[in-house]
Amino acid sequence: MSGKNKEILSVGICGLGTVGGGTLSLLEQNARLITARAGCPIRVTHVATRTPKPDLCGQVAQTGSDPLAITSDPEIDVVVETMGGYDVAFEVIQRALSNGKHVVTANKALIAERGNELFALASASEVTLAFESAVAGGIPIIKALREGLAANDIEWLAGIINGTGNFILSEMSAKQSEFSEVLQQAQELGYAEADPTFDVEGIDAAHKLTIMSAIAFGIPLQFEKTYTEGISGISPADISFAEEFGYRIKHLGIARKTARGLEMRVHPTLVSNTRLLANVNGVGNAVMVQGNFVGSTLYSGPGAGAEATASAVVADLIDLARDRLAGVKSPVRPALGSTQTGSSLDVLPIEQIEVGYYLKIPVLDKLGVMAKLSAVLQQRGISIEAIIQKEIENSETVPVVILTQVVREQELNAALDALAELDEVTGPVTRIRIEPFDGEA
Repeated sequence: MSGKNKEILSVGICGLGTVGGGTLSLLEQNARLITARAGCPIRVTHVATRTPKPDLCGQVAQTGSDPLAITSDPEIDVVVETMGGYDVAFEVIQRALSNGKHVVTANKALIAERGNELFALASASEVTLAFESAVAGGIPIIKALREGLAANDIEWLAGIINGTGNFILSEMSAKQSEFSEVLQQAQELGYAEADPTFDVEGIDAAHKLTIMSAIAFGIPLQFEKTYTEGISGISPADISFAEEFGYRIKHLGIARKTARGLEMRVHPTLVSNTRLLANVNGVGNAVMVQGNFVGSTLYSGPGAGAEATASAVVADLIDLARDRLAGVKSPVRPALGSTQTGSSLDVLPIEQIEVGYYLKIPVLDKLGVMAKLSAVLQQRGISIEAIIQKEIENSETVPVVILTQVVREQELNAALDALAELDEVTGPVTRIRIEPFDGEA
């Protein structure tokens, strides 16, 4: 470490927005408790922010606007990157690591997309790049996967890992509201950004799933191979039909190890309403992990916000302080949980996964339609688990809703192509995947 006073862990924060401000506030508010648990004071001595906040920085010795200056300051032991974004944040982390400083970041996008490069640099520099706050806010899921479940062969994990999407689906279910209406409400409440694409189209969740999968399965970070599908196409009718079958629709990130390879996918999912995961509502997050010895475990709590994310940032700082007091000069915990990340597990394309499906098919309301639909599915070896046909007053078109048994997605795609050729099918088929989560409570 580079700081002159070895009795204090000296921290520089780059970015004083929601997370950076929350981190500074937490370190000041719980200073006595944190010192007792860390073994030494953790003190923010430098802050770099484009928006000065004198009310927050009263105890900070040096403030400025240049985050790169912090990365080279000899007084700094740890750089906390809470700016977000890509280019500047990457340069800040890269320079800090190169200068022999530990880094704590909440930047899930940067870890998911450029983490392999940054972890290699951290290793070469014999410093730590910590990122507990990058996934699921205040839920210590990185620590659980990397440490608490380290002895287990992880079979699968699945999570509600974006609070915005979960809030939207929860509200649509509770009020039978349209997606667009609830999205506007989420924006007004501050749960969704003005441009909500990252949240509602699953990109944010895919970043987090990429990180968790790397740790769980001992593979390099592979964001580009994570299948991503959003919730903008979900309708109140889909939610209502799902409930009739005993399911709730959740926007999940799922990673599963199979005999044929690894699944990594984010998409709307039907989950039985008896499962714990189906009953996590609002902006909450939850992650289930299935280990071969421990069985199913569930971690839930706030997945975003100043307090929750700051809690995870400071937890990483406490770990670094403890390591220093123990005389640890280089990380003892592999960043991604394993000393070997060259797993031979191939990530399967979405066409190769095998699940059940919810299909909503708009058809002409006339005799013989059901027989034609069933014939198309049966010809491709797709068995029907359940079916609902709803009459709509004063309409020539009715929705037929089918739940299938487990089938490979490429076979289902062929069936959907054949259904589209039928004169009786009047529009696109809605497809939502079903997960049974066998073994889960």
